[in-house]
Amino acid sequence: MLKKLSLILFFPVLLFGQEVQNIGTLFDSLKTHPVSRADEINLELSETGKSMAVSHLFPNIDLFGRYDYSSEAIGMIPVPPNDLFSLIKNPALTQPFSENIYRIGASISMPIFVKSIYSMISKASMMNKSAESKKYINLLKNEAMIVSLNANLNYMDALTKALEQKKTSLLKTKEFVLLMVNNGRAPESALLKINSGINEIDVMKNDLELQRQEVIAAIKNLTGVSLSKGILMTQSGNYRDGEIKALEPLKEKLEADQLSHRAEIEKLYPMLVLQGNYNRSFAKAYNNDKDVAKNYYTVGLVLKIPLLAMDQYSQISQKSVEVKASENELERMNLELSSEADKLQTSLPLIENSIQLYTNNIKDKKELLEIAKVSYRADQMTMEDYLKYEDDLVLEKSKLFKAQAQKWQTLVKLAVIYGNSIEEIVK
Repeated sequence: MLKKLSLILFFPVLLFGQEVQNIGTLFDSLKTHPVSRADEINLELSETGKSMAVSHLFPNIDLFGRYDYSSEAIGMIPVPPNDLFSLIKNPALTQPFSENIYRIGASISMPIFVKSIYSMISKASMMNKSAESKKYINLLKNEAMIVSLNANLNYMDALTKALEQKKTSLLKTKEFVLLMVNNGRAPESALLKINSGINEIDVMKNDLELQRQEVIAAIKNLTGVSLSKGILMTQSGNYRDGEIKALEPLKEKLEADQLSHRAEIEKLYPMLVLQGNYNRSFAKAYNNDKDVAKNYYTVGLVLKIPLLAMDQYSQISQKSVEVKASENELERMNLELSSEADKLQTSLPLIENSIQLYTNNIKDKKELLEIAKVSYRADQMTMEDYLKYEDDLVLEKSKLFKAQAQKWQTLVKLAVIYGNSIEEIVK
């Protein structure tokens, strides 16, 4: 997990040395941090894609200006035959023909029925829905990561405290051993052995501190908050199994890919398009060199029927492959998450049982340690045997703290798989 977190970019605006008493503070910081804002930006992009798809239903209107030159006089506008006959009979009339024609106007084009547009709108809506689901699942994953990291930090803090307690115990025993060595009642090797045990504790504490700093840095990368110690967490709810919600983004993406494939096929369907054009032409009449201006407009319904579109067939094949890839990814993730959920659900009660057993064992080992101290002082036990009881107690505490961290990690993993709110589970 720490290797994955090391890939997250380090951002300079962070909260240093902040004392946080509630895990909810980290969740709030996560929601405003760049790692979460990236999902918000992706959601905005998907909403833009939806708007772009809908925009294809609106008319396109263009203004234009144009200059035409021809070696022979041409018509400024189409002239009906009856009008043309009257112009021929009376050559003195200004005739709408010229070698230099200036035109201004506007054109409009609007789809009346283009089936593929509606499929693309549905696809864009589904992609938007997928982005929204992915944002929610990613938030759960990051919150689960925070809980897991904090659980590890609590584990290390508790283990460090246990080692300090062991060191305190050994220092008290060292006072007794030193007195015995000075009185000649114990060999100097006993003092060396207990000093070695104390040094080993310091080495372990140093190693733990290095690991603590890695976890603290990982939490900082996610939230911008630099912790000095782990936050106490309490379980306020439990996960609810059922449908695997973590698959929702993939399911919706698959549906979007299927709609995209359908849209490419529908581009081969007949299309009905409205087209209109307004044109105002200016020129000097070729017969008398007088200024003349003419207007005309056209409106038409155009039926387009694709007959041969090889590039479109390639697009259809490409989308078909993308659908297969999405189906395969969904099936793979479904198997993976189902297996993971089964494993975690089986592990959780076992971990809870282990926690209870370790707790009971710690009580027994504390009593055994006190007995060992008395036995050693009474010269009924060797130094090696006494130190073993010290080690056993710390080892059992380590197992307890590790199991407690595993319980949190298992719980939040299940919450992510089933899409449960982690903020309702962890306080």
